[in-house]
Amino acid sequence: MPPAHTGAPVIPGASTLSFPAPEPHSPGRPGYRRMSLALFAAGLATFALLYSTQALLPAVSAGFGVTAGQASWTVSAATGALALFVLPLSALSERFGRTRMMTWSMVIAVALGLLVPFAPNLEWLIVLRAVQGAAIAGIPASAMAYLAEEVKPKALVAAIGLFVAGNSIGGMSGRIVTGWAAQAWGWRAGLLTVGLMSLACAVAFLVLLPRARFFRPASLNPRAVGRTVAGHLRDPLLLRLYGIGALFMTVFGAVYTVVGFRLVDEFSLGQGVVGSVFLVYLVGTASSAAAGRLVARAGRRGALYLAVTTTALGLLLSLAHSLAAILAGLALITAGFFAGHAVASAAVSRTARTGRAQASALYQSAYYLGSSAGGTLGALAYHSSGWAATVGIALLAVLGVVSITLYGSHAARSERRPMAAAAAAR
Repeated sequence: MPPAHTGAPVIPGASTLSFPAPEPHSPGRPGYRRMSLALFAAGLATFALLYSTQALLPAVSAGFGVTAGQASWTVSAATGALALFVLPLSALSERFGRTRMMTWSMVIAVALGLLVPFAPNLEWLIVLRAVQGAAIAGIPASAMAYLAEEVKPKALVAAIGLFVAGNSIGGMSGRIVTGWAAQAWGWRAGLLTVGLMSLACAVAFLVLLPRARFFRPASLNPRAVGRTVAGHLRDPLLLRLYGIGALFMTVFGAVYTVVGFRLVDEFSLGQGVVGSVFLVYLVGTASSAAAGRLVARAGRRGALYLAVTTTALGLLLSLAHSLAAILAGLALITAGFFAGHAVASAAVSRTARTGRAQASALYQSAYYLGSSAGGTLGALAYHSSGWAATVGIALLAVLGVVSITLYGSHAARSERRPMAAAAAAR
């Protein structure tokens, strides 16, 4: 049968060319490797900048003559500002594109990272860190939405796991670099070193990131954005995932904001050695990258149960007055946290059918509010009652994760019963 006439002019002698539609990135393809490396670099810079003062809190506290709780605001201000700005910036990414939002956020955050070391007092340091946290807010939610749109669904957990692995490497390397630089030249030099390291990551990100092929601009109508956000907040599964992310990060924020003070106070370790303790982040790199395989074997809730059990065991082990036991406890906490975060954040991206950037932004907002709350509460608890009080706050958050996951399992069984009964009645 001859082809139907389409109304387009036919040019004699011209051949008909057809171009295959672009396919989502998948493991083994060059675009996937470039994308993974670019977002790994973005994740590395994000965590290195966001938590750049965390390992330096004892030095910042001594340098400005303030308490642990006051110094902890240099971390909490950044994470709190990120939590507040991640949703509006995600809405802008729906209109102007994921790659553009990530690019501008990276450039501004790195520029501020080069200014932060020159803050004249604690108040200015906190203000600059808050602005930096707001700039960083454009990266995580846009990155999650970019991956959900550009990667094949079966590879999504693994791709997000690599991005989260970049977070863990950034958190680790940033703390190690700042620790040793601070021990040699002071805490300001430590912050400047992180700024320069993040500048190199930003260059790699800009060079490697593939262009978005499946992004479709959406309206910036505030009512439309409000309806999208309200729809996500009415979704019971998304709400549970947001709660899980917040509580996991409460644990992590409390532990890693305070552990530097404990290592200095109880073991008289130098700033460089304290920074090197964060090598345990390598455990988180491995556990987040393995999250996809874990979900494939145990299911999402099974993976979360394993992650939360590992975290709780690490918290209990850290109560020992032995440096080896504390390090082992930190390794378990880190492994459980990063695995749980990778599983929950990937589940958010897969659950949201529309407004993925807003769905990811709400998760990131809850996640970093948890970090801010955990850091502040953990520091106040340590200042008043010691490490056991900080662990007590973290264990309460762990109990919250368990409760939400158990409720999710019960809700899933309740939803399946009517379906099974209806199928049996046919």
